[in-house]
Amino acid sequence: MITGKDIVVVGMQSWDITIGSNCKNIAWELAKHNRVLYVNRALDRISAIRLRNEPDIQNRIKSLHGETDDIQQIAPQLWTLNPRTLLESANWMPTALLFDLFNKINNKRIAKQVAIAMERLGFKDVVLFNDNDFFRNFYMQELLPGVQNTIYYIRDNLVSQPYFGKQGKRLEAKLMAKADLVVANSAYLADYARQHNPRSYDIGQGCEFELFTKPEVPGRPAELDGISSPIIGYVGALLTSRLDISILEHIASARPDWNIVLVGPEDENFQASSLHNLPNVHFTGSKPVSMLPAFIHYFDVCINPQALNAMTVGNYPRKVDEYLAMGKPVVATETVAMQMFAPYTYLCRNAEEYVQQIGLILSTPVSAEVVQNRIGFALSHTWENSVEEMSKHYFELPGRSRNNSRKAAAL
Repeated sequence: MITGKDIVVVGMQSWDITIGSNCKNIAWELAKHNRVLYVNRALDRISAIRLRNEPDIQNRIKSLHGETDDIQQIAPQLWTLNPRTLLESANWMPTALLFDLFNKINNKRIAKQVAIAMERLGFKDVVLFNDNDFFRNFYMQELLPGVQNTIYYIRDNLVSQPYFGKQGKRLEAKLMAKADLVVANSAYLADYARQHNPRSYDIGQGCEFELFTKPEVPGRPAELDGISSPIIGYVGALLTSRLDISILEHIASARPDWNIVLVGPEDENFQASSLHNLPNVHFTGSKPVSMLPAFIHYFDVCINPQALNAMTVGNYPRKVDEYLAMGKPVVATETVAMQMFAPYTYLCRNAEEYVQQIGLILSTPVSAEVVQNRIGFALSHTWENSVEEMSKHYFELPGRSRNNSRKAAAL
């Protein structure tokens, strides 16, 4: 494990983000053995105007105006920084030359604030960890003082999206190429990164299982009243950018004797889909995270009918880990990232295979050993293991060793 270092974490997501964050989880784990400065996303002019009433934007504005300290201590060895600067909105620039000019100005503004915070905290000889941010932190390893090594973390294929792809396709490739180490949360993204940097590795990722491993049997949700088995279930946001509606339609139409329960908020395409006209498809709407294990417990089969596109094909399926942690049989779309789950799940290439695999599960008795193997596999995906894997590759870098730390230097 990396120990005794000063680590600066920069990236796309701020500490006060309301959704789950791989970067925050990694920072927590690193802070157990290192001093960590987590740099929140700096405020840009457009967000300051359009989103000024959002809580996270208010936090940036208060810091910018000096109403709150820009450095906040979260844990004994973990601090966050709200950079006291305002960035230009550069992505609309018509040429790469103009974009790079304004982007470097933004980078310098952030770097100045981070350098001040590093001096206040006494950070020296730092490891720079960049969470998938190839815009605001493209030049950071050159601009910050005392950067010893840089680690670039890729968890999403952001450049497949129009906003990020416009300038990001060339910038991310360059950023990965100049990093000392690139780590990814899936085999697909690691393979992509390896095209630009041979020191690119899949370190998997961790999941939070506390809600999904409680020994007591949860009460049956009222939303399942009157819905008979077999229940084929999914929990999570119902987004057509990530889920294939046609797979769900095919399962429901092919087997009207099965009930499909979908737990989560719907986008417009889901709301307008023919699924709402099928009597064996049931929508519960958005539910608190604390209620999700109760739904999963009463599902006979859990599914992840993932849409295949440039954004999703490399995604780590955290949802599948949550299903498996409760011992449930899982049917999912086959992708490169899903191959590591193949011994414990049923993978499908099309809608008809979903019907076949679900039918096979429902007609085949399952042993206690199989259930325990599912649980054990899922629970092996901890953030400690993920960071340990990253540390292993970090120590393989030229000139690195397990004794190359602040503590060893002090001795």
